[in-house]
Amino acid sequence: MNMQILILVLLFLAVTGLVWGATLWFDRDSALRQRLNRLVSPEGSGEKSLIAGSEWQAKVIKAVGPMAKLSTPKAGWDESSLRVRFMQAGLREASWPALFFATKTVLALLLPGLFVLYQGVSSLHMSVNATVLVLLLVAAMGYYLPNVLLANAIQRRKRELEDALPDALDMMLVCVEAGLGLDAAMNRAASEIGLRSAALSDELNLVSLELRMGVNREQALRNLALRTGVDDIASFVAMLVQSDRFGTNVADALRIEAETMRTHRRLRAEERAAKIPLKLLFPLIFFIFPSLMLVLMGPAMISIYRVLLPTMAGNG
Repeated sequence: MNMQILILVLLFLAVTGLVWGATLWFDRDSALRQRLNRLVSPEGSGEKSLIAGSEWQAKVIKAVGPMAKLSTPKAGWDESSLRVRFMQAGLREASWPALFFATKTVLALLLPGLFVLYQGVSSLHMSVNATVLVLLLVAAMGYYLPNVLLANAIQRRKRELEDALPDALDMMLVCVEAGLGLDAAMNRAASEIGLRSAALSDELNLVSLELRMGVNREQALRNLALRTGVDDIASFVAMLVQSDRFGTNVADALRIEAETMRTHRRLRAEERAAKIPLKLLFPLIFFIFPSLMLVLMGPAMISIYRVLLPTMAGNG
């Protein structure tokens, strides 16, 4: 009984930690909340928050560093495609890679340990080969689960960027036609699109910061395409590079590109709508139709059981 209580306590703590982590992840400060905080907070609070953030990152790296070393790839991984995937997911802080690899190590060791503990408490009898196979499968699931979560985060962020890009292009078009330069129009669109998409606002702000630091516009735009990994943004970057290189009208190019992006967004919405009947097919077959048949055929079957079968038995 004591071992069962211990398992229940461990499961409760694990579920509580997962729910708390998911709550912190989905309750990140939105762009509107950040703007309101900047309005109501005194000057200098931004620097304090940056210092606090850097101290927190240092503490996290120091705490999970030993566990992260067990799963960290060989030297040079930060220049590989995995580092690009972190950028595409919006995880730019130095603490995220350490947390990622530490999570892989912890899950790869914790899940087999929980299975062994459950096997010992429940007296589950399995052969040695089956136990080893299950332990390897559970360890592999724990090791690759952070990869799946990272891929889902990347896809979700890409979808957000794709949906918000036409609105940002419309804002840039209005600013350019009003007389602003391309850099100023991009900076203005970055400040306004934050109400629609915080991710796109951050990316455009990074482009503006790179331009202020003296980075070439073409290189800054190509960095934008690399950080996001979105095909529409890559097309937008290619359009701006070609317009800047050949000296064509930026407003006309933005207008055409915005119309193209809106068409792509509408086609994506129609594609998602067309997939709904197929996605509803399996819930209808396995959950709704059995209950419907039970409601429709249940009274008839009861009547057959009570009336028809005794009558047929009596006649026989």
